[in-house]
Amino acid sequence: MSDWLIYRGAGAPHDGIEHLPPPPPWRDFDGGPLVAPPAALDPSSERRLGVQHREASHHRPGETERELVNAALYLRRPLLVTGAPGSGKSTLAHSVAYELGLGRVLGWPVVSRSTLRDGLYDYDAIGRLQDLQIARAAPAAPESGAAAGPDPTDEPGGGIGRYIRLGPLGTALLPAARPRVLLVDELDKSDIDLPNDLLNVLEEGEFRIPELERLAGSAPEVEVLSDDGTRVTVRDGRVRCHAFPFIVLTSNGERDFPAPLLRRCIHLHIPVPDKERLAAMVRAHFGEGAAERYEAVIDRFLDREPGDVRAVDQLFNAIHLTQRAGWTDEDEEETRRRLTAELMRPLDRTR
Repeated sequence: MSDWLIYRGAGAPHDGIEHLPPPPPWRDFDGGPLVAPPAALDPSSERRLGVQHREASHHRPGETERELVNAALYLRRPLLVTGAPGSGKSTLAHSVAYELGLGRVLGWPVVSRSTLRDGLYDYDAIGRLQDLQIARAAPAAPESGAAAGPDPTDEPGGGIGRYIRLGPLGTALLPAARPRVLLVDELDKSDIDLPNDLLNVLEEGEFRIPELERLAGSAPEVEVLSDDGTRVTVRDGRVRCHAFPFIVLTSNGERDFPAPLLRRCIHLHIPVPDKERLAAMVRAHFGEGAAERYEAVIDRFLDREPGDVRAVDQLFNAIHLTQRAGWTDEDEEETRRRLTAELMRPLDRTR
């Protein structure tokens, strides 16, 4: 194993992130004040990696994947991961977070209506207005001895921080000692403008919250809610990273991206998994000996017409059902074959 690899793809946590060299001068950021470390890995990552059954070490990415992940870490650049559905694109983000101890993976599932602001922050202006109206109306009520509710305007900035929540991208850009892991899933599903809208944020590692900038003179520091559910301080209405996050942008190849976005990213294409890799994935989720026990199911998964699209989840579903149903006699074996064929039907076929 080459000594330069920080992420080794070994499926076991280690302190390699502490040995990550300084960033290039053009990717060196100085945001502050530093926020507290994130929560530990969440169940979503554990399910994907097989950590719950202590089999994550079987989930081994290939040499090219390891090298390009490390290139993105060294250069502080996003990783654009392309490949067929179910090839393990999003799992890569969880693998990096688990192995390097970078905490909960921030997830931004992109849809056709997603905008840059959705990823950065949300401001509940209507909720704030309603609370202000309630607080101002309370003293006018007849005296009944009941205490009035808290007045949001008594807080710094008129309490505006209570109504701002950072999105997954906004949280990833908070100034932290270690990089956060952000998964921007299925970017190719987005509106045509979103990839271009991301350019400045990915290049500068910062964004501004106009609602807080306008109050910077009277309230230079405002606490807002992060995507993690914790309160964090935003200074002068600007969020600027300290350690650039490890960002994974996934695409199923349904569209091309503009050259300026590609220039800012490290591009990794994950091919359709071969038998060896599928066997490793099966061991990670079903334990030692599972790949050999269900070799016929794996072979059937791989036996497809040119151009057929299948996701690895379909293989896992077929194996799990085979494992739990306990089919043994000849009649049940026919049932297993029939259901396995249905569960692993190519995704691009409807009939």
